[in-house]
Amino acid sequence: MPVYKAPLRDMKFLINDVFDYPKHYASLKSGENATPDIVDAILNECAKFCEEQLSPLFQPGDEEGCTLKDGVVITPKGFKEAYDKFVMGGWQGLSAPEEYGGQGLPASMGMFKQEMVGTANWSFSMYPGLSIGAMNTIQLHGSDELKDTYLAPMTEGRWAGTMCLTEPQCGTDLGQVKTKAEPQADGSYKVTGTKIFISSGDHDLTENIIHIVLARLPDAPKGTRGISLFIVPKVQHDKDGNLGEANGVTCGSLEKKMGIKASATCVMNFDAATGYLIGEQNKGLECMFTFMNTARIGTAIQGVGPAELSYQWALNYAKERRSMRALSGKKEPEEVADSLIHHADVRRMLLTQKAIAEGGRAMLYDAGRLADHMVEAHEAGDQKKADKYDDKLGFLTPILKGFLTELGCEAANLGMQVFGGHGYIREHGMEQIARDTRIATLYEGTTGIQALDLLGRKVLLTTKGGAVRDFTARVANFARKQLTDSRLRPFALELLKLIGQWNLLTVRIMLAARKDRDLVSSASYDFLMYSGYVTMAYMWARQAAVAADRLDNGGDESEAFYKAKLATAEFYYERLLPRAQTHASTMLSPSKNLMQLHADDMAFTG
Repeated sequence: MPVYKAPLRDMKFLINDVFDYPKHYASLKSGENATPDIVDAILNECAKFCEEQLSPLFQPGDEEGCTLKDGVVITPKGFKEAYDKFVMGGWQGLSAPEEYGGQGLPASMGMFKQEMVGTANWSFSMYPGLSIGAMNTIQLHGSDELKDTYLAPMTEGRWAGTMCLTEPQCGTDLGQVKTKAEPQADGSYKVTGTKIFISSGDHDLTENIIHIVLARLPDAPKGTRGISLFIVPKVQHDKDGNLGEANGVTCGSLEKKMGIKASATCVMNFDAATGYLIGEQNKGLECMFTFMNTARIGTAIQGVGPAELSYQWALNYAKERRSMRALSGKKEPEEVADSLIHHADVRRMLLTQKAIAEGGRAMLYDAGRLADHMVEAHEAGDQKKADKYDDKLGFLTPILKGFLTELGCEAANLGMQVFGGHGYIREHGMEQIARDTRIATLYEGTTGIQALDLLGRKVLLTTKGGAVRDFTARVANFARKQLTDSRLRPFALELLKLIGQWNLLTVRIMLAARKDRDLVSSASYDFLMYSGYVTMAYMWARQAAVAADRLDNGGDESEAFYKAKLATAEFYYERLLPRAQTHASTMLSPSKNLMQLHADDMAFTG
C-alpha cells in the first residue's frame, strides 16, 4: 500500500525563506511562542503523526466506509483510535485561544497542520476540520456565555462541530431555507427541519456534536434577510457542560457517495431540538460567512493535498515502471526497457502535478499571513485593521477555493494517467485520490459560485475593480525588483504584462456588463481561472527569486533543490501559464452565444 510522506522540505522553504514566517511571527502577539525551533518541532511531530497514524487508514477507510446503526454513525476501524491520539497530541487546539484551553498559536500554524492531515487522509481531516469552523463562528459571533459553554470542550476535542446549511429544496440559494426556530420562554429556541449533505453530521468520535444551523424565526422576512443562526447540540447539557438527554437531533441516513467514503455525509433531522441564537436575529447569513470562509480556505487545501499525494505516488511509480525506450536513446541499456520517468509526456504530467502542488501551497501560505493579521486585529478589537485584512483575504478566498480545487482534480487525474491501467485499479490508491478530490469543486460553493463571488461581488460590485488594482500593485512592486537578474527577468516581464492585462480585462467586463447583464455570469469562470493562473505565476516567481538568491549566497537546502525550483518555475511559465490567454479571450465573448438557444431547443433529439 502506498504511503504519504510529508513534504517538509518544501513547506519549510516557503515558511522560512519565501514568506519569512519567523519575522512575521515575531510581529504577532500570538506568535510569541512560535519561534523557529518550536515551529520546526511542531511540523516534524505533525508529519510523524500523519505518516504513521493517518496515512495507513486512507485506503482501508475508503473500503469500509461509514455505517449507520441504531441511529448512530460508526466510523471505519482505526478512526476512533486515531482521533483520540489526535486529541491527546493537542492538535485540535493548536491555534485556539489559550483561555479556552488552546495553545494560542497563529492561525497559519493550524493551516500547516491541516495541509498534512488532509493530504494524508482527507476523510479523517473533515471531522476535526468542521469543528474549527464552528469554533471560529462561536468565537467571533457568540455571546460570552456561549463561548464559555462551548469553546473549551470543542478546543479539547471532546465535542465536535458541524455547519448545517443545505436543505432538500435548496443548495446555494439559502433564501429558500425552511427550517424553523420557535422562541421559548427561557430564551432558547426549538429548531425543526431537515438538512442534507452535512459533513461529520454524526459520528462516534466525540461525546457531543455541536451543530451550527441556519433557520427562520416565525416573523422573519422572506429570503436571505430572514435567516438566523443557532447552536444546536446533539446532546443536551447544563451550563457546566455535563451531558444530559438526547436533543431531538438524529441522522436520518448516510449519503452514498463517489468519494471521501470514510467521512460521514448525513441527512440530519431536527425535531424541536433545543437551540441557542448566535449573533442577532435575521443576521445569520453574515455570521455563517465566518464559517464559510474558514471552510473555503480549508477546502482549497483539498486542491493542493491531492496534487501532492498523487504526485508522490506517480513519481515513485514512474521511476520503477519500465516501458519502451526513450526517443532520445536508451537510458537504461542494462534493463529490458527504460523507466517511465524518461519519457517526455510522462515528465509533462509529473511536472504539471509538481507545479500545481508547490505553486498552490505557496498561494495558501501567502494567504496564511493575511489570516494571521486578520485574526489578531479581531482579537485586539481593531475593527478597521481587521476589515482591511479581511478584504485582502476575501479577494483571494474564491481564487484559492475555485482555482486550486479545479487544478487539484486535474493533478489527481494525471496521477492515474501515469499509472496507466494500474491507475484504474483500486489497490494502487490513485483512483481513490481522484474520487476523493472531485467533491472539492462542489462543496462550500461550486466553482461557478466562487467565480460569481470573485467577479460579481468582490471585484465589480464592492470595489469597482479596486481589489484587482490593489493586488496587482503588490505584484508589480515585486516584479520590477527582479528585472536586473537575467534568470528572473523573463518571469518579471511576463508578470508585468499579465497584471496590466488583468486590470484591462476587469475594466472591459465592467463596461460591457452595462449593456449585457448576463456577461458577469458568462465571464466569471474564465475570470477566476485567469486570476488563478496569474496569482500562481506570482508565487512561482517569488519561489524562483529566493532559489536564485540561495544558489548565489547559500541556503539550507541542496543546490539541486534550488535548481529544481527554477526549472519548475520555467515549466510553469512556458507550459501552464499560457492557458491564461485562452481564458482572457473567452471571458470577453458576449453572453449571446450561451443564452440565445431556447431551453426547449436544448432537449435531447436522438
